[in-house]
Amino acid sequence: MFPKLDPVLHSELRLAVVSLLAGVESADFTYIKKQTGATSGNLSVQIDKLSAAGYITVEKGFKGKMPCTTCRLTETGLEAFRNYVTALKEYIS
Repeated sequence: MFPKLDPVLHSELRLAVVSLLAGVESADFTYIKKQTGATSGNLSVQIDKLSAAGYITVEKGFKGKMPCTTCRLTETGLEAFRNYVTALKEYIS
């Protein structure tokens, strides 16, 4: 029987965000938006869902006078990502 895939990470954009954050200490909203090609509104909604699941932390602040949103992957998020990748490998093999 195939392992269950995490529904939080099964969204293409949420998976892309977590994949990006797995390789860096943190990333700002603009960088994530550029890398994923997402719209601001859609990305904002998906970041909220990842944050609500405890997979990322979101810090809002300012760079000079410009607002800046920074995201970081949590240990829970990293573990969920690793489990998701492992489950996908089982589907493939």
